Amino acid sequence: MGTTRLDPMTHTARRMFELLEPICLVTFLADECNEELAALGHRTYWDGYFASRAAPLGRVPAHVVHAAFYNFAEGEAARHIPSAWETIPPEASVAARERGSAASLRRILGNELAGSPGLVRAADLTTKAATSAPVEGRVMYAGMRTLEVPSDPVARLWHSATMLREHRGDGHIAALVGARIGGTQAHVLSALEQGIHPPESFGRIHHLPKERLAAVMDGLRERGLIDTDGHFTDAGRATKQRIEDLTDELAAPPYDALSPAELEELITELEPVTATLVAAGLQ
Repeated sequence: MGTTRLDPMTHTARRMFELLEPICLVTFLADECNEELAALGHRTYWDGYFASRAAPLGRVPAHVVHAAFYNFAEGEAARHIPSAWETIPPEASVAARERGSAASLRRILGNELAGSPGLVRAADLTTKAATSAPVEGRVMYAGMRTLEVPSDPVARLWHSATMLREHRGDGHIAALVGARIGGTQAHVLSALEQGIHPPESFGRIHHLPKERLAAVMDGLRERGLIDTDGHFTDAGRATKQRIEDLTDELAAPPYDALSPAELEELITELEPVTATLVAAGLQ
């Protein structure tokens, strides 16, 4: 992290993010979830994405989804919400996302690891953490908390990891808002952190109108966060680090529910799961 001021639980939150994120990413990168959503009748990947991720909030209008998701450009949510729900109930999209994600995990992990006592224990401890955090100010997390926790261990691990991902995401948005970094600006800073240059070529924003991207870049330059060539300044890099540090700090509360021994056990049981997913490229 490049800092020594973070407390142990904040470091724990970062480590748990590293371990749990690959479990969540099967939803977006493996085939099974998209196939389940397409079978329902969702026309495109993004129809299924917006519908299934926003569904725990209920049939809210597009501007609410836009606010909750935060980092999509103006109008993107409205291309999918509420039309994606006109013939497909939100509950069906939620169930399809769970089925597809669990199926991806089982395929990638294989029968031995997916059926192991270690995975069951990891699912139990992840669920204990994921159901223990306060919901105040956590819109996406609060929505996920309304859903029933699956009984199947693989599905339960995915569900609880996704709850924690949304909890962290809500905190990340709070950190971005506090730093006066908009959603598209956040993508620019993320691209630079990943070494992508020019940052406008980043896959999450490259499709936006050039005038829109130019305005975003100009705004970051005016604040001294990027230079004339579109690279980080020292101030920009420091701002990005403060956002990440605060995100970790805000993501720590769920893990207060676990004892030090349970945390150590959870990390130990998750490591082979995460390593297998990463080695497979989540495909």
